[in-house]
Amino acid sequence: MVSITDGDTIRVVIDGVEEPLRLIGINAPEGGECVAAAATARMAVLVAGQTVRLESDVSNRDQYDRLLRYVYVNDLFVNEILVREGLALAREYSPDTAMASVMEAAQTQAEAEGIGMWAADACGVAASGEIRVGKIRYDADGNDNNNLNDEWVEITNLGSTAVDLTGWQVKDESASHRYNFPSGFVLAAGGTARLHTGCGTDTDTFLYWCFTSSAIWNNSGDTVFILDPSGNFVDSKSY
Repeated sequence: MVSITDGDTIRVVIDGVEEPLRLIGINAPEGGECVAAAATARMAVLVAGQTVRLESDVSNRDQYDRLLRYVYVNDLFVNEILVREGLALAREYSPDTAMASVMEAAQTQAEAEGIGMWAADACGVAASGEIRVGKIRYDADGNDNNNLNDEWVEITNLGSTAVDLTGWQVKDESASHRYNFPSGFVLAAGGTARLHTGCGTDTDTFLYWCFTSSAIWNNSGDTVFILDPSGNFVDSKSY
């Protein structure tokens, strides 16, 4: 017996006890975000009311006391399906990485096919311009948390015209790290802006997230995403 919480969390009944369960290796959009409703609806189609087979990895539960499992309905691997259909991101949560390569392959396929969140207009009208992720410095000298401005990503305009990045965002694989470009910030044609994690004074070429609680980019691997004002993925780069 299964009920649906969202695109990566369900509730299951095991031996008469109802348990919250977080699917391993994926991260679906949060409620209210683009594709979130579609991910939740697809989860319902796949598992609601079904008898599911659950497989564990290394960890039994997460910090919220949710079971961590791979979910199967007969021969259907639900975690992988959601990523392959562009309804969730592949994300490694160490140490539970036994199926990481499967999830990455599923995401590569979804991106190549431009389906789900990877469609150019998945969240609305796609913005014009050729804005791309450039160089990434994810490992600052020393302790990353104490050297935030030595951690940065570069955003490049490959086009022949300037682009107003008002309403655009940069994010990582998590649901909590999002940077909003300053209102009126224009990236010149052929120009590059370096976005530092820490605080500072914005210029035409240097921007500051001013995220002070910790470093953002995981040294063990992460993805930089650029979103346009509609929330469409414009570019991404993993390391």
